[in-house]
Amino acid sequence: MREVVEPRARDAPSALVIMGEPVARSLSPTFQNAALRHAGRAVEYTRCEVASAALGQTVGAMRHARTGGNVTMPHKEAMFALAAHTTAAAERTRAVNTFWWDGDALVGHNTDVDGVSATVAALCSGGLQGDVVVLGAGGAAAAVLVALAQSPLTRDARVLVVSRTRSRAERLVALAGGRTAVLARVSDAPWTRAGLVVNATPAGMHDSDDVPVPVEYLRPNTAVFDLVYRREGTAWVREAKARGLPAEDGLRMLVEQGAAAYTCWFGEPPSRDVMWQALDVPRPDAHAPRP
Repeated sequence: MREVVEPRARDAPSALVIMGEPVARSLSPTFQNAALRHAGRAVEYTRCEVASAALGQTVGAMRHARTGGNVTMPHKEAMFALAAHTTAAAERTRAVNTFWWDGDALVGHNTDVDGVSATVAALCSGGLQGDVVVLGAGGAAAAVLVALAQSPLTRDARVLVVSRTRSRAERLVALAGGRTAVLARVSDAPWTRAGLVVNATPAGMHDSDDVPVPVEYLRPNTAVFDLVYRREGTAWVREAKARGLPAEDGLRMLVEQGAAAYTCWFGEPPSRDVMWQALDVPRPDAHAPRP
């Protein structure tokens, strides 16, 4: 049985990577390298494209170089299986997006929970009225469900998980706890009662005009959170904002999970101002409550 450990590295990594497939569009190196330079750390953060079949070998080769980093789709659940030690957040989500080494042991953590929590707190700063609908049942959805269960704003809300793979969704629901139910189709969700909708699917990632659910389904005070991110905002978020809905894509989540990971690696928080400046996009504020 693996050991559950605290989310902090005993020894800071000598190098950092973001692993995924694909990973060429990741903005993590942009803001992480800016934060590293600002702190005077001689560590470089690079992209590492890794096929699923090569993940174990690639990670094993990083041990001697003391390379830590982040993991994105589709490797988060596979990294959980590879980790010798995990944090409580990784255990609850069964997914790893942040890793480092303790001696020869791979340590896995999940800072996506931090990123989701920060975004939900901003979107629902005036409180949540209604159900939460989560679209998807992958590793990202697991972090969403755990964050919702922990947040004082949403932990008592009814959470509806929409996924065509019912067995997978039910496993996530069992891990996260709380008042949850599984729906098979978007059309099954009671949209007139939705107070927050979270897209944890790849919809909009490859097709810039693709939306996970028509904004016409949403009532006037529904908050919209799209884990997919683009510098100009996703099509779904742009449409939601055009209707006057509080809406964000995944940029705040990206920066906040990255800042949490940085803190784990180095034992101190980075400058979030520097991170946002490096991205060269407006830093989002908390959203005013709607009447």
